[in-house]
Amino acid sequence: MRPIWQVRRHGPAIAFERSVDIHQATREYERWLRRETPIVASALRDKHARMRDDLYAFLRGTYYRWAQLYPSVAADDRRAPRVLAVGDLHIDSFGTWRDSEGRLAWGVDDFDDAHPLPYTNDLVRLAASARIARDAGLIEIRPRDACDAILDGYVSTLGQGGSPFVLAESHEHLEKLGIEELKPPRHFWDRLREWPVVRDPPRSALTALGALVTHPITHRTIVRREAGLGSLGQPRFAMIAECDGGEIAREAKALISPTRYYQRAMTRAIRSADPFQRVVGRWIVKRLAPDSNPIEIATLSAKRDEARLVHAMGVETANVHLGSPAGAKAALTDVRRRHSRWLHQAAKAMAQAIEQEWNEYRMRIAGA
Repeated sequence: MRPIWQVRRHGPAIAFERSVDIHQATREYERWLRRETPIVASALRDKHARMRDDLYAFLRGTYYRWAQLYPSVAADDRRAPRVLAVGDLHIDSFGTWRDSEGRLAWGVDDFDDAHPLPYTNDLVRLAASARIARDAGLIEIRPRDACDAILDGYVSTLGQGGSPFVLAESHEHLEKLGIEELKPPRHFWDRLREWPVVRDPPRSALTALGALVTHPITHRTIVRREAGLGSLGQPRFAMIAECDGGEIAREAKALISPTRYYQRAMTRAIRSADPFQRVVGRWIVKRLAPDSNPIEIATLSAKRDEARLVHAMGVETANVHLGSPAGAKAALTDVRRRHSRWLHQAAKAMAQAIEQEWNEYRMRIAGA
């Protein structure tokens, strides 16, 4: 296979000839993954089971395939201005954290696949995920309305130079985003402790976890945790301990993509940053807490204002792209020149391409 659109030298964003099917693409990706990090086989099997059963899960779990398809399905967008993009953006890419002032903030919480890309990649993937999620019954907003809200948030925020989300327990903001009034999820700590205990974790993971501990701790336990979908199969450890009269938790996830892009995208974005999220060596480390976690659409309150929610996602996408000032300026000029339905049409085309891939993936699995 000869690459035709080399986004980066390693990793899931290498695109190959369209004649490569989803099965060969997956084998190539997982072969590369095994060279980069030890694989948790049971988690990888779970990932494939979930992808087989659900189109939205398939979208989330196969960013490597999106990166192969996007340049041909949305060929004109290859010439769009480039920014340091999120890459694997979708409607479940957002979460909350506490900033350095202890305020509740909201925004993109995963930069695993951050890379210089056409700014359109993030917008089209976000809109396509909303379309697929609607078909799955996860949201109700119409695709055209979602695209309009995403674009309005994106363009207005690029124009004003950024608009970070500090919720600060504002009940109105929380309710409109679908986030319940702050209260610890039931059994948060019990469920965290249900993961398998790891007796001999990698020394580098322990070092990374220890970098986020500033006070003496006792009763430390290391567990192997599974979360998300795209990264299932990659090593992920959580440390649970007692500190100053209560429990704390920290997570270390193996970083597969280039370290510099993750850190740069996270720190240059217009936001009130999470002081506990950083890259230590080849690990992404962060604080785990009831109010510092990714938030999946399926868990949000039914009272949410979905137009406001996807608008906020467009705003936050712009906040990330503004970490590339020259690229963001060019993106604003470019997006203003586009016709009103471009995002709707591109998202529809990519959603259809992903569904075709999913059907092929399921047919081969069923016939195996």
